[in-house]
Amino acid sequence: MKTAVPDSLRLEQFLPYRLSVLSNVVSAAIAAAYRQRHELTIPEWRVIAVLARYPGLSAREVAEKTRMDAVAVSRAVTRLLRARRVRRATAEEDRRRSILSLSEQGVAVYRAVVPFALEYESALLAALRPAERLVLDEILDKLTDRAQRLDAPPTVERS
Repeated sequence: MKTAVPDSLRLEQFLPYRLSVLSNVVSAAIAAAYRQRHELTIPEWRVIAVLARYPGLSAREVAEKTRMDAVAVSRAVTRLLRARRVRRATAEEDRRRSILSLSEQGVAVYRAVVPFALEYESALLAALRPAERLVLDEILDKLTDRAQRLDAPPTVERS
C-alpha cells in the first residue's frame, strides 16, 4: 500500500507546479498541430520562433532567450539544419561564433504555424475579460522579473 508523504507542500496550489502544468498543456495543444503538419518538436518550434524574432543568434543565445537546456537547443538546431529550415554562418566579428537564421523553408514553417498559435492564444485568453488580460500581463512581467532576479548570482547586497 502506497501512502503520500506528509509535507506542507500543497502541489495543486504551488505556483511553480501550476505554471509548469499550464505551460505543458498550452505547448502540447499547439505542438499537436505543428508536429503533425511539419514534423516539428516543441524545442524545434521554439528555436524557429526565436530566430524569426531575433535572427543572427548563436545556439547559446537561443538557449538563453528560451531558458531551454543547451543540449535540447543543440539537438533542435541540428535537426533544423538537416531539414534545411535553419542556416548556420560564421560571425564576421568572431570566427569562433556560429550565427543562426531561418532559411526560406524555416520562414515558411513559421508563417504556417503562427496563425494557429495566435488563434489558440486568442481562444485561451477569451476566458479573461480585457481588464484581467492587462492584469495577467502585469503579473507575468512582475513574476518573470522577480524570478530572474532570484536566479541571478548572489551579490554583496543580496548575501
